Amino acid sequence: MRMLHTSDWHLGRSFHRIGLLQAQRAFIDHLVSAVHEHEADVVLVSGDVYDRAVPPLAAVELFDEALHRLADAGVPTVMISGNHDSPRRLGVGAGLIERAGIHLRTDPAGCGSPVLLSDAHGDVAFYGLPYLEPALVREELGAPRGGHQAVLRAAMDRVRADLAARPAGTRSVVLAHAFVAGGAGSDSERDITVGGVASVSPETFDGVDYAALGHLHGCQTITERVRYSGSPLAYSFSEADHRKTMWLVDLGAGGALTAERLDCPVPRPLARIRGRLDELLGDPRLEKHEQAWVEATLTDPHRPEEPMARLARRFPHVVSLVLEPDRAPEDPHASYAQRLRGRTDHQIAGDFVAHVRGGRGPDDAESTVLTGAIDAVRLAAALGEEAR
Repeated sequence: MRMLHTSDWHLGRSFHRIGLLQAQRAFIDHLVSAVHEHEADVVLVSGDVYDRAVPPLAAVELFDEALHRLADAGVPTVMISGNHDSPRRLGVGAGLIERAGIHLRTDPAGCGSPVLLSDAHGDVAFYGLPYLEPALVREELGAPRGGHQAVLRAAMDRVRADLAARPAGTRSVVLAHAFVAGGAGSDSERDITVGGVASVSPETFDGVDYAALGHLHGCQTITERVRYSGSPLAYSFSEADHRKTMWLVDLGAGGALTAERLDCPVPRPLARIRGRLDELLGDPRLEKHEQAWVEATLTDPHRPEEPMARLARRFPHVVSLVLEPDRAPEDPHASYAQRLRGRTDHQIAGDFVAHVRGGRGPDDAESTVLTGAIDAVRLAAALGEEAR
């Protein structure tokens, strides 16, 4: 069974106010071409089809076009909802669309009901696990407690139970949208931390032949059988060094597996440059970045005059300006962004408590209250998007 694994399309997203719809359309062209060129048997889309719960009309139209083209290719597609998607909206018409070979899996209750496809070696069961918001699905899945690990394990228990009842030799693939331990994140992913914990163990997927993951935007291999495809386009400058690809995975007899990366089209390279303004304008080594989308970090002690306009004369596609004067992190004049870099919401809240109490941070009971409050706000936001 030859699988083309992709995820995190984020249709409708922009890059520093630059519309990416044409670049996303070019990716769909590339995806359909790859299906034909590499004779894929199935396409896997592991969540975050859209960038937000209520996507713009142009993004919906592009998605509709993609579905028609994949259906016309005659190759089945299995697709799940991610944490950016509205499961109900994405799943509208799923039963009807399934007749065209597009299998949308957006309901957690269906975790143990696979899409069955066959090849010369027998059946392959494809289980779609949409993004599982712990507070919303815990009871439905019968998880003993909250948290990503518990609800995903409960969903995988359903997968393994269904698989155990199938004929010996049935191969299995799981699509999931989660932060798996060992993966590297980027700035463009929405935080899914619950109770201070975002990640789940790779061993959660034990018992299946391949786990096609979505959520993290960098293509990466957690284990031989647990992989992220990453997003097809860069959505933040933290992805400047990413190689944007899809996985072409061959699942052979007995679960034998091989995988290779297929490069995605790059609309424009990204570049991060850093230094004093005059240095950036005169450094000949930066010539290679003159046609890239540029994030410029200026380290001048004081803000230069008209920095963006001056940078744009050399780098016409500069889209982001960051001011970080050469100062020690502990300097009281260091930027707020510098001081918060790498801190989670839970850590920032704890830092604030310590600041207003003269250095005494929250105790265990207070930390529990803070964590609950942060989780409640995040859940309320998720419910608000779903209700819109």
